[in-house]
Amino acid sequence: MNIRMRKLVGTVLLMVMITIYALIAMLVAVALEVNTTSKYVELAYYAIAGLLWVVPAAVIIKWMSREDAA
Repeated sequence: MNIRMRKLVGTVLLMVMITIYALIAMLVAVALEVNTTSKYVELAYYAIAGLLWVVPAAVIIKWMSREDAA
């Protein structure tokens, strides 16, 4: 697969992944009733949930940007 196709597939994959991740993070927050806990617990949850998506996104971006095979 050439780099242009990887970028297209990767971009679509990132958009889908971030949308699904945001919905899952919201469902977990509702299930755990994060808004009824202390403000520090709520802050910690949203800080962790807000940064956790970076790990799979970095893997996708690394895959997207690798060089074409010769």
